Amino acid sequence: MSATLGAILDALGGELLAGQRDTSISRIAPLDSAGPGDLSFLSNPRYRLQMAASKAACVIVAPAMREEAMGRGACIVTPDPYAYFARATQWWKMHRSGPAPTGVHPSAVVHATASVHASAYVGPLCVIEAGARIGAGSVLKSRVTVSEGCEIGERCVLHPGVVVGADGFGFAPDAGSWLKIEQLGRVRIGHDVEVGANTCIDRGALDDTVIEDGVKIDNLVQIAHNVHIGAHTVIAGNTGIAGSARIGAHCSIGGAANILGHLTIADGTVISPTSMVTRSLPKPGFYTGIFPLQENAQWEKNAATFKQLHGLRERVKKLEQALAQQRGNNGN
Repeated sequence: MSATLGAILDALGGELLAGQRDTSISRIAPLDSAGPGDLSFLSNPRYRLQMAASKAACVIVAPAMREEAMGRGACIVTPDPYAYFARATQWWKMHRSGPAPTGVHPSAVVHATASVHASAYVGPLCVIEAGARIGAGSVLKSRVTVSEGCEIGERCVLHPGVVVGADGFGFAPDAGSWLKIEQLGRVRIGHDVEVGANTCIDRGALDDTVIEDGVKIDNLVQIAHNVHIGAHTVIAGNTGIAGSARIGAHCSIGGAANILGHLTIADGTVISPTSMVTRSLPKPGFYTGIFPLQENAQWEKNAATFKQLHGLRERVKKLEQALAQQRGNNGN
């Protein structure tokens, strides 16, 4: 596939400088590997040297980089180059692959009481169980399971292997064994949600598990029963969220983080990768740590001290030995 800069500009906007609208673009590529027929972008000024050396036909830049980019060659100026790049990838994929498919693949199993919007797509080997609802424009890729009564909003994307609505992990102790607590709630997913491959979102025990609009979830994430995730929160891979945790809107959860159950996390909170959240976070901030969880700035200071702990221990031992020797000498 190829397209002209003019076609891209007509679709996405932006200001073309030091270039021609009829320039042919064959792909979108990173600065360091882009060739004469490629479109690239610079979102972080730290990589300006890569831009200067790039062989890209055109580079997407912010207004502050206008003059520097023009010195290299053609550029598209836009307030947010990274967002422009994202839209360019969407436009490129649509023109390369055509419109998103609709309908139900012949190998999928859809219960007679389930509802799939005519503009949605249910891919190969998917299972949509009784009473489930799939909204307009949603795409369920291969082997997705949506269990009974669960709801998927509009324009959602569920990648291969996603399971929505498996039973939550609920058992009551009973005379030395475990008695299953039937999970009677559902999963309700809002609009414009994307869920990565092999992620599991468990149904609620009594109330529903809720994923609000615009949430983006990576691969291999476990979301337990009755969790509530606020709008436009992003969750990276291998994160585990225990039951009844309530995560606010516009949060960012790093990969392999663990969040204990029945906690509340404030809107706009950022949690670093591999952090262990053991308490509620009522105040938004940037939190880091395995144990204990702290404000990021405090954790960095403590981490720097921790790296010196062995040396400090040896120094203390030597001081104690010297002090003991001095006391012995004074006693003599």
